[in-house]
Amino acid sequence: MMTSQSFPISAASSVGAGGVALARRAAWGLAWCLGLMGGGALAAGERPDASAAAAPWSLSQAFQVASSASAEEYRLAAGDMLRIAVYQNPDLTLEARVSEAGLLNFPLLGPVRLAGLTVSAAEQLIARGLREGQFVRQPQVNLSVVQVRGHQASVLGLVNRPGRFALEASGLRLTDLLAMAGGTSAGASDTAVVTGFRQGQPWRVEVDLPSLFGAGGHGRDVAIAHGDTVWVDRQPQVYIYGEVQRPGPLRLERGMTLMQVLATGGGLTPRGTDKGIRLHRRGSDGRLQLVQPAMDDTVRDGDVVHVRESLF
Repeated sequence: MMTSQSFPISAASSVGAGGVALARRAAWGLAWCLGLMGGGALAAGERPDASAAAAPWSLSQAFQVASSASAEEYRLAAGDMLRIAVYQNPDLTLEARVSEAGLLNFPLLGPVRLAGLTVSAAEQLIARGLREGQFVRQPQVNLSVVQVRGHQASVLGLVNRPGRFALEASGLRLTDLLAMAGGTSAGASDTAVVTGFRQGQPWRVEVDLPSLFGAGGHGRDVAIAHGDTVWVDRQPQVYIYGEVQRPGPLRLERGMTLMQVLATGGGLTPRGTDKGIRLHRRGSDGRLQLVQPAMDDTVRDGDVVHVRESLF
């Protein structure tokens, strides 16, 4: 019976037969595993313990925010494909998509606004309409999300599976979305750029990925919203040529010095000299500058190092 109590996945009460209750529990467990609700085993409206969410992460937990730290149930949106069933009323079974206006035409009730509601709230709304309209005396409504289309985000750049991904739970973070995309690929930068809209205004943030796995990293793990795009650029590079063992592009590590660049390039050839090393760098005005760096000077992305030949 649809009463004031509700459950995360099904509006069915405990009044049914034992087999019905067991089926409801099985459906709840399946939907939880699929992450459709993202609310774990919490009752509707309940919130997880804030102190538990703030606990330090281990490396193995870092990409499991969606299943362990999601604070809210998934909210239906335009484009979502839903399957709705009313117990012992097969003629009311419906599989349909939420319209762009956020409505779904349900038998006997007509257009019902479901966009913005959680699954349990949508079940309650339909059950109340059937009960108050005296169509079904004790409606037991089960609603499941067949396909998520209303909430999606994109991941582009150097990731293993770029594309658009459904946000099947509220509270998904950047690490969750990158995990869906298979993580960053070889040659990817340590920085991800997230763009989208917040409160109707364009929004952009750069996220240092390694810092997310350090102390306090959860607070820097950006919450992903519908329509967001994540871009992972190539790794920063520095170029070295001349009298070195392995000329060519090198990955630029953080705080990398000229001496470390030379070491990464295999060192100087017998004809090379560390005197008069030149560095070509593009300035803020776009013009190329010629710099004579010291060995402990840091290099930047795009710098070109030239090692000259010794005259003697």
